[in-house]
Amino acid sequence: MKSPYQGSIQEYDVLEKKDVMVEMRDGVKLACDIYLPSNKNKIINKKFPVLLTRTPYNKTRDFVDGRFFARRGYVYVAQDVRGRFNSEGIWYAFAKEAPDGYDTVEWIAQQEWSNGKIGTLGSSYAGSDQSALATLNPPHLSTMIVAVGASNYYDSSMRQNGVLEQRFIVYAYSMAISSKEAAANPALKNALIKVFTQDIESLVDNLPIKKNATILRELPSYEQWAIDISTISEYDDYWKQRGYAISEYYKEHADVPSLYLGGWYDSYARNTCESYIELSKIKSSPQVLLMGPWIHGGWQDSFSGEVDFGNDSVINYNDTRLAWFDCYLKGLTTEFSKCNPVKIFTMGGGPADRVTLGSPRLQTDYPGMLSHGGCWKEYSDWPLPKTKFTKYFIHSDGSLSCDVPNNNDSEFTSYDFDPKNPVPTIGGGISAANAIMVPGAFDQRGRPDFHGCKNQLPLNTRHDILSFQTETLTKPIEITGPIKMHLFASSSAVDTDFTCKLLDIYPPDSEYPEGLSINITDSIIRGRYRSNTGKSELLEPEKIYEFIFELYPTSNIFNSGHKIRIDISSSNWPRFDVNPNTGQNLGSNSTSLIAKQTIFHSANKASHITLPIIES
Repeated sequence: MKSPYQGSIQEYDVLEKKDVMVEMRDGVKLACDIYLPSNKNKIINKKFPVLLTRTPYNKTRDFVDGRFFARRGYVYVAQDVRGRFNSEGIWYAFAKEAPDGYDTVEWIAQQEWSNGKIGTLGSSYAGSDQSALATLNPPHLSTMIVAVGASNYYDSSMRQNGVLEQRFIVYAYSMAISSKEAAANPALKNALIKVFTQDIESLVDNLPIKKNATILRELPSYEQWAIDISTISEYDDYWKQRGYAISEYYKEHADVPSLYLGGWYDSYARNTCESYIELSKIKSSPQVLLMGPWIHGGWQDSFSGEVDFGNDSVINYNDTRLAWFDCYLKGLTTEFSKCNPVKIFTMGGGPADRVTLGSPRLQTDYPGMLSHGGCWKEYSDWPLPKTKFTKYFIHSDGSLSCDVPNNNDSEFTSYDFDPKNPVPTIGGGISAANAIMVPGAFDQRGRPDFHGCKNQLPLNTRHDILSFQTETLTKPIEITGPIKMHLFASSSAVDTDFTCKLLDIYPPDSEYPEGLSINITDSIIRGRYRSNTGKSELLEPEKIYEFIFELYPTSNIFNSGHKIRIDISSSNWPRFDVNPNTGQNLGSNSTSLIAKQTIFHSANKASHITLPIIES
């Protein structure tokens, strides 16, 4: 049967123009590489739709994409953002991208090879800067593919409920290596490489950074950015800049067809879903959400961490993007012409087996990984229609159930949180991955190659982690959607943190007699920002508060024979900065206190997690 799809075919040669300088409104010039459809190295006298990507990672890396799309009838423009590589100006990460993006889109529209239809694409930084320019609604922006990009860096990316994600401090050092300053000074570059490859663990152990104390002092804008995001902890004008807080400008945001692509183990999972949710409500053009089981940018891999989801979980990134642009820039019939607006990969449902070479149940190309399984599903909206949001209450005996605590339950459970002995990070939704923080799904057990681990015991053997789990499931339970924790708690400190992690507990077997505890999603909240206003309000010691915070959304089937567990604690380090419990200004702490934390699970202070149950 003939396919109904009419995707662009490879029919052109490619002519490349390097370092075309485009002047911004303030006179700074940004460098572009332009890939033009051609015929035997001659420009074709025809106007084409144009694709734009803006990147801090060196535009020359986009030559593969540039040639791919130019051969199929698109002009492809790759631009170094301000202050990076061949572009002029000073780089200050993320914040200043909106006007530069707007000016570039409108410059493209006036070129002789442009038909005025401009699509943007890119992932991570190059995803976020698309959304930033879209808040200024450039007239010639026609469509977007925002892969793993932000909606609000304060809410759930650079910061999460008031807590700093320290991967961005590490990111500042990694970006410094490829800076213009390092390129001009080989000795500086070698010193930066040494810090990043040999000293980064010691550096992380001594965060927050002090001004002029590290090699970042040689790159003032990089150092200032790292200090700013560490110390500016209130949601003020700094965080409301267009490059950081796209969500503040949704009403002004361009109304164009947009594909939001993300992964459950990506640091932008919540941002990706929120962009779709909010823009699909107020815009008339198609908004589409595509979520896989991936880590940051990992759509070409079937695994996240040490868990494999099967070969069906990967996508062909170029083919997906080509189908989108063919539909919305060329008017061709593709799989996006009439599609459900939400396509997600539901994890789980696979055999409870860790795959090894020669295993008769081999379902993965990655020996040693857990074969968790999963499948793609399509829906009309997100959160999914007919979601049954269900409260699971914690109990004094360590159980987690839909039963409300009664008077027979002990009123509370306590633990001590010592900032000098934080719970180590074992996977999760992390971008800017490095040897310090490894993203993805892992058995929550210490291991020598994970920073901060002191042994190889299960994490919840620690006395500062409280675990609550269901009885063994007699039938599978699907949890798909946003997740919210309601934690009634008090602290002896004037400020402190609380964490929640959702886990899929595999039953014991001959190879793993203790079973496996696989992290599905998690979150954290800082006490002084419990009001969700972005304004600091210290705690009254020993006073009971209800801390309400969202975990990253997910989609997972908890198999029969498994258990659902949540772990409550007060740190997840080095992914998040550790609260010193002193109430002093954040990002400049030099002392700490041990805090006594009390978690309540009584009838009138019933701590619970609300799970989005999908009934079959």
